Amino acid sequence: MSKNHVDVVIVGAGLSGIGAACHLEQHCPNKTYSILESREAMGGTWDLFRYPGVRSDSDMHTLGYSFKPWKHEKAIADGPAILDYIHETAKEHDIEQHIRYNQRVTKIEWDTASSRWTLTIDEGSKRGKKITCSFIYSCTGYYRYDKGYTPDFPGSDQFKGQIIHPQQWPEDLDYAGKKVVVIGSGATAITLVPSMAKTAAHVTMLQRSPTYVVSRPAEDAFAQRLAKYLPAKMAYLITRWKNVSQQALLYQLSRRRPEKVKAMLRKLTRLSLGDNYDIDTHFTPKYNPWDQRLCLVPDGDLFRSLRKGTSTVVTDHIKTFTKTGIKLESGTLLKADIVVTATGLELLAMGGMKIVVDGKTIKLPDTLGYKGMMLSDVPNFVLASGYTNASWTLKCDLTSEYVCRLLKHMERNNLDYAVARNHNPDLERVAFLDLASGYVDRSIDQFPKQGTVAPWRLQQNYLLDILNLRFASMKGGVMEYGRAEAGKEASSKAA
Repeated sequence: MSKNHVDVVIVGAGLSGIGAACHLEQHCPNKTYSILESREAMGGTWDLFRYPGVRSDSDMHTLGYSFKPWKHEKAIADGPAILDYIHETAKEHDIEQHIRYNQRVTKIEWDTASSRWTLTIDEGSKRGKKITCSFIYSCTGYYRYDKGYTPDFPGSDQFKGQIIHPQQWPEDLDYAGKKVVVIGSGATAITLVPSMAKTAAHVTMLQRSPTYVVSRPAEDAFAQRLAKYLPAKMAYLITRWKNVSQQALLYQLSRRRPEKVKAMLRKLTRLSLGDNYDIDTHFTPKYNPWDQRLCLVPDGDLFRSLRKGTSTVVTDHIKTFTKTGIKLESGTLLKADIVVTATGLELLAMGGMKIVVDGKTIKLPDTLGYKGMMLSDVPNFVLASGYTNASWTLKCDLTSEYVCRLLKHMERNNLDYAVARNHNPDLERVAFLDLASGYVDRSIDQFPKQGTVAPWRLQQNYLLDILNLRFASMKGGVMEYGRAEAGKEASSKAA
């Protein structure tokens, strides 16, 4: 076989891409594969983000891989620990030999007659390199890696201090003894504030509107007790299911009894900050819990910083930057030496690659997501897409299992391609992601759609996805199979 052809190409060497390769190694050892990574290192998000305190916003017993126990004491882990976990996993499964770094996929072209993808790749200064494969598994995630989102703030050009986005954090930034304003109220902001407050003169979190913030122990005492008496894999599995169940219960309760969950969150925040703190202004959003993701703070570090007075939350709108800080609509002037714009990320569907099927350019908004992982009318292509209401890796692990099942099914039946077809032109289409976050609203029109009924609907339910992806039949339904040598005539819905 040509060195420029493999059975499977995995796009992205982050948490989900390395996990995908491990599943292939375990379940499809006869398949050749390459991992194409646009950056110079593995790790994805966990290699890219270097801002102070960077950590997971989910527990590592669910964000970790199903096949590799998380053994660190801290369940809410920092970025370097997660990156070590990814590297350790890749080493254990001998994955790195398959990774090609600095390889950005710009275009993929499918040919039904040969049942092959041709990928166009930019390799640094070399552009237009071509390789082929039979199957593509896109593990690029949702986010654009080269830049984050920063609004056009009035007067920012006259500010004499530094303005920094967390996605491009300077390695040599010295903020000790300085006044810092962090603009934002999401997971990045609430991570940065208590971390920077340890050495900065003062840190102000400036938000337009509040977010639901929940404190959780950084260490999972239940997991640590189990680890003393049970084998590592068994203890990890039990803890994983305990945490999955808790996440699901809170999500369902938030959807069915939002006022009850609101009251519970208010009570917890009040206990953390005391009776005199204005939680109505700073920690009571107008939306319902889980309309946006809940923000997690390990061991209440943000609340502790606020109680100590090393940080402050200000809820207001920016009128203009000045030479020395930020003037608010209320007239208040926040003086600052450094302003951090934790204002969100930019989404990028499929890593920005152009998709062509039999000479026709595919417009992603015209496609439907099949089981949240394939695109209608795009053969032999799967994308890793995690949950919005639980840990990302839970869904990615199941998707990788499904990819292996699909590859083995096609091999057993001498089939060359699989494609999901929507035969209902009247099927209602809705947004692919169901979060009301600003970063989603800005870019969701560039993404595929989902339907309102299975299998085109994203379930956001781990238990249902286990049934649908791990155990459901590969035959029939909307999935169409075919063979290269006979083209469309060989397609078989009942293969």
